[in-house]
Amino acid sequence: MKILVACTLPDWALDELRGLGAELVDVVAVPPEKLARHIKGVAILIVDRRRVAPEVIAAGDSLQMIVRAGAYCSNIAVDDASTQGIFVANCPHRDAAAVAEFALGLAIALDRRITENAAAVRSGQPWRPDQSDARGLAERTLGILGFGPAGRDIVTLAQAFRMRVIAWTPALEAQSAPGVEFCAFPRELARRSDIVCVHGFQETYDQPLIDAEFVQNMRPASLLVHVGAPSVLDEPAVVAAVREGRIRVASDVHLAAGETARVKSRLVDVADAIVTQRLAGATEQARSAVAREVVRIVRHFLISGEVLNAVNLLERSPATWQLVLRLRDTVGVMAAIMDAIRTDGVNAEEISSRVFSGARAAWCSIALDERPGNDTLDAIRRLPGVLHLELRAVV
Repeated sequence: MKILVACTLPDWALDELRGLGAELVDVVAVPPEKLARHIKGVAILIVDRRRVAPEVIAAGDSLQMIVRAGAYCSNIAVDDASTQGIFVANCPHRDAAAVAEFALGLAIALDRRITENAAAVRSGQPWRPDQSDARGLAERTLGILGFGPAGRDIVTLAQAFRMRVIAWTPALEAQSAPGVEFCAFPRELARRSDIVCVHGFQETYDQPLIDAEFVQNMRPASLLVHVGAPSVLDEPAVVAAVREGRIRVASDVHLAAGETARVKSRLVDVADAIVTQRLAGATEQARSAVAREVVRIVRHFLISGEVLNAVNLLERSPATWQLVLRLRDTVGVMAAIMDAIRTDGVNAEEISSRVFSGARAAWCSIALDERPGNDTLDAIRRLPGVLHLELRAVV
């Protein structure tokens, strides 16, 4: 099996992939627009932020799986991959510790005016009293907007700084963490926080949570730390608040357009705002964690045929009926069943089976897009090797 590696992985990860019996082809230096020339005969493609265009997928005559060595897949033509029956998997949350560290680092840098003071020292400017008006983090309230694994790591770090922590997340199932109070609305979090940290929203998130109303509800002189999707911020509203002196902002922008994409944030031109690009998860620890997950995904796929962290599988198939069968584990039984279903014009959406001890009998479930006719069901029951058949409606 051929694996095309279009991203930088540690030597130990490459060795582990080779140890799985795979042939590795390194195309890290190949420009994205030329990737299609190298995809022929490749079974697994591993990429980071490199664009995987529809023409790459179309040229992948043997392609079975694309692994994104990172959290988001907006650089991959996922719909095209789904149409061709190609799995797309990712490595979510492996940079959670790094993101948490960076978010608290930005909060400290804002509060202590570290970047301003360093720039002043470098340029020979005199010390200004306003460069030492830090309030400190201890006894302050940190509001976390978006609450995933990185949010939980931020809680641990913030509590070590003796901060009170509140949070808001649109995911109801995530609204639970020791020592954290969850708010009902984002603007409630804005009113109650000295520092707001927003992160964890995907690149495709198109709702600006930090809008004019949110900013108006923030406390005077509060801090806003943003890590992640630019679309979460209503930049004109945030820029206006910063220039009016009502809040201070630090933003680490994650862009999906490619490695050389320039930051186009309006905050770049705002004095005293801190703007960085893709630094939140850029640590050796995070890179190693992502590499371990890439190896785990590939190993699991080669051994079991299952795909971990698949992003393009339906949670539930469009099946409306389900055949449940007990069968003899003999040659031709399943083929005869599927032939009867096909003759009736019914499509099998999903098939799963398990073999009992001794390999003499099996259990099988076939999800169908419509109800088979009674004649078809009777024909299946009469097949040699069919022990029992039951038809269930999918609810």
